[in-house]
Amino acid sequence: MSDTRRRVKVYTLNEDRQWDDRGTGHVSSTYVEELKGMSLLVRAESDGSLLLESKINPNTAYQKQQDTLIVWSEAENYDLALSFQEKAGCDEIWEKICQVQGKDPSVEVTQDLIDESEEERFEEMPETSHLIDLPTCELNKLEEIADLVTSVLSSPIRREKLALALENEGYIKKLLQLFQACENLENTEGLHHLYEIIRGILFLNKATLFEVMFSDECIMDVVGCLEYDPALAQPKRHREFLTKTAKFKEVIPITDSELRQKIHQTYRVQYIQDIILPTPSVFEENFLSTLTSFIFFNKVEIVSMLQEDEKFLSEVFAQLTDEATDDDKRRELVNFFKEFCAFSQTLQPQNRDAFFKTLAKLGILPALEIVMGMDDLQVRSAATDIFSYLVEFSPSMVREFVMQEAQQSDDDILLINVVIEQMICDTDPELGGAVQLMGLLRTLIDPENMLATTNKTEKSEFLNFFYNHCMHVLTAPLLTNTSEDKCEKDFFLKHYRYSWSFVCTPSHSHSHSTPSSSISQDNIVGSNKNNTICPDNYQTAQLLALILELLTFCVEHHTYHIKNYIMNKDLLRRVLVLMNSKHTFLALCALRFMRRIIGLKDEFYNRYITKGHLFEPVINALLDNGTRYNLLNSAVIELFEFIRVEDIKSLTAHIVENFYKALESIEYVQTFKGLKTKYEQEKDRQNQKLNSNRFRRDAKALEEDEEMWFNEDEEEEGKAVVAPVEKSKPEDDFPDNYEKFMETKKAKESEDKENLPKRTSPGGFKFTFSHSASAANGTNSKSVVAQTPPATSNGSSSKTTNLATSVTATKGSLVGLVDYPDDEEEDEEEETSPRKRPRLGS
Repeated sequence: MSDTRRRVKVYTLNEDRQWDDRGTGHVSSTYVEELKGMSLLVRAESDGSLLLESKINPNTAYQKQQDTLIVWSEAENYDLALSFQEKAGCDEIWEKICQVQGKDPSVEVTQDLIDESEEERFEEMPETSHLIDLPTCELNKLEEIADLVTSVLSSPIRREKLALALENEGYIKKLLQLFQACENLENTEGLHHLYEIIRGILFLNKATLFEVMFSDECIMDVVGCLEYDPALAQPKRHREFLTKTAKFKEVIPITDSELRQKIHQTYRVQYIQDIILPTPSVFEENFLSTLTSFIFFNKVEIVSMLQEDEKFLSEVFAQLTDEATDDDKRRELVNFFKEFCAFSQTLQPQNRDAFFKTLAKLGILPALEIVMGMDDLQVRSAATDIFSYLVEFSPSMVREFVMQEAQQSDDDILLINVVIEQMICDTDPELGGAVQLMGLLRTLIDPENMLATTNKTEKSEFLNFFYNHCMHVLTAPLLTNTSEDKCEKDFFLKHYRYSWSFVCTPSHSHSHSTPSSSISQDNIVGSNKNNTICPDNYQTAQLLALILELLTFCVEHHTYHIKNYIMNKDLLRRVLVLMNSKHTFLALCALRFMRRIIGLKDEFYNRYITKGHLFEPVINALLDNGTRYNLLNSAVIELFEFIRVEDIKSLTAHIVENFYKALESIEYVQTFKGLKTKYEQEKDRQNQKLNSNRFRRDAKALEEDEEMWFNEDEEEEGKAVVAPVEKSKPEDDFPDNYEKFMETKKAKESEDKENLPKRTSPGGFKFTFSHSASAANGTNSKSVVAQTPPATSNGSSSKTTNLATSVTATKGSLVGLVDYPDDEEEDEEEETSPRKRPRLGS
């Protein structure tokens, strides 16, 4: 392995004029047969692979910069750089290059940088014009110097010649001495000329000149020259800002003087580029590319030097997590790490990888967990920025930490729960911090960036952890704002230290209004404006919208984890309470959540929606919206149109059987009529299938079914009855048995009715169904929606009652004459045998 003198990083300049790190290795110069000449070879220190093989071309212009950089162009748009670990290695390779090209190693550039258009002019010019004679550095020559510097900017070769002259004669230091004299004499005209001169020298784009200008000895005078812009009525006070306002804070004393000097220099040069110099024009945009590279390599060096000083970083972490550290000191420490991480973005992936691994080893995540929970807003904000750097770099690293932490800590202090709490407790009215944290949470729970290996699957492990330890914290505001449980609210307010606003109007019973030909809010039973809870506070509504956005993401990407959670918590019912919110954006978020669920076309979800009658709040919102043509109207219509186009049979049947009478007046779209058509076509298809099955059954099979029915029935009674051979209408001939069947069914229905859970006000919807005792006796309801088909007491459809009937028959040891494969065929049974189940509420 070569010594450290030969250790280099290989950089290439990309299309955005930024340096890309191609890797770290060891450089050598040797003769390569294939290239027919001496070449530079760089082999990777990790695996010995060839990172660079470049022939030292006699005509290529090599530049030596900052004592440890060699830069050159291999093609018109392909620039290369070698950054050496040690100056001695750079000097050694530079001598090899100069030897091949026959140059003196004392030069900083081996060839003149000439473009094609200049080459021809250069050849035609007389020999004496190759040199640029600088005027003597005197006050009365400043205007002449300024004109000269400005005139060469349009010519690449003249820029090179001027740069060489400035460097060789020590001209810049002489100019800065004149600047001090002009300031003492208050020579405004001379100061304006010096501004033009120094700005022009910066635009020469020469690293060797930058090293002089940005040295400790010269940089403040350079800044001073740039204060006197002729376009300004009064000079700027940049030096005053840099020396008095901008304070260099050492959170931990930096003992390395070279590192301190680099930090000071980089800050000041960045200030010159970002603040002092005007935005370059189209013609000037490449004049400062070397300045950008100068700052870039400085930052790389600073991060590397800090990263390698583990004693320094360990002390920073120790003080950051020490309870005895005062608030001001902790704020400075966190801001230091924020700046440190920002600098790391200049590193290339492999270097950044090493950087963050160093931070992880030293305990950045446990430290963040402590500071993110502090009351100081600035500390929390900076900690959030650091956390975002970590999540963007390696979400797997963060996930691994929190899963290990869960084995040793309570849920309340887990890092992800601390992040969720910060999201929930954001005091910004627009929830700027909460939006940022929600994006980070989404990255952490996104299966697309989770690793899968032969030994473990990060997706299953982390999602199990998240749903067991964190999901209840995320959904707490949602469940609290859709519940009337005062204890739950009190707990939530105490736990999250946040002021919430609720509208908690108690539920009321409503009498039915008289029938009307039109459907309006006044004549719909149980107006949802009075019997549900909705967040009235805008900030709370914004937060719930964020949470719903995250839950919608879970529905799309987490399959059974979120499905189990929704079913167990009856989450969709709670979410749909928000359809009543006065904030339309929140109602749309709730609707979007349901739309994603329906979009999966999962029958488990479909059964959950139909059994819970969860279309009610959506239809109520549509009817409440009236004839207004807005986003809410379009979104609801789109949901039902999706069901129609995708032909989701179970949902279509449920909607038509329960809500069609309320929706048939909506004729500006054909969606609901289309649903009715789909429903009727499916019933016709099932009827044909059922009739076909019946005709195929021979008389013998029918006799066996009837005999089995009688035998099972009479076994229950302890009697034996001989089955008749052939009956065209079996139910007419056995009234006693049918009455027993109906008694058993009614008893079971009554029992089921008593055991049903009571619906709270969030579940109280506009639609009422004829499932009361009077309805069962045939009394008509006066509600406008009494025309809808009957339903059982839990709000399910007549189809559900049908299902209950067949289940009851089975439990009562009664077997029907025909086996029906699905619910639709049971509907057919209702038509062919009307006396088996009287129509309730008809």
